[in-house]
Amino acid sequence: PLGQSVSSEVIPTNKRVIAPDFMISDVQGKPFRLSALKGRVVLVDFWAIACGGCKLELPYYVRFDQQYSGKGLSLVGLDMYGEKPSDVKAFAASHQMRYPVAIGTDSIGDLYHLKEMPLTVLVDRQGRIAVSHIGVIDPKTFETDIKVLLAE
Repeated sequence: PLGQSVSSEVIPTNKRVIAPDFMISDVQGKPFRLSALKGRVVLVDFWAIACGGCKLELPYYVRFDQQYSGKGLSLVGLDMYGEKPSDVKAFAASHQMRYPVAIGTDSIGDLYHLKEMPLTVLVDRQGRIAVSHIGVIDPKTFETDIKVLLAE
């Protein structure tokens, strides 16, 4: 069994709600649509360069992307401070963020009830919110959650 000492934050399947869809262009100019990733587990990271806790989490997300993208995990990073796209693009490149990174909008933040950052949302293969975590994640717990969702 998966690390039993590690508590999971995964919402039971019967209590999950559909993740609000959004369409956005990433800092490379490529369109990104959340619903296009149905069938994959998606980690949505609401972050900013100027957010200290957000920077603490980034190495975990880069590692999750490298480890699990071949198993069905996709990531997207939404910069919610409206920082300059050129700065975000440079930051993403220097931190090996190989997944789509975009400048988020207030309307997307509102859809996800964003009050403080970091906020990380895990969307299951059916497009439903399975985890919504405010604050810096615990990488072991989150990795367990990802494995649980990938196995569904």
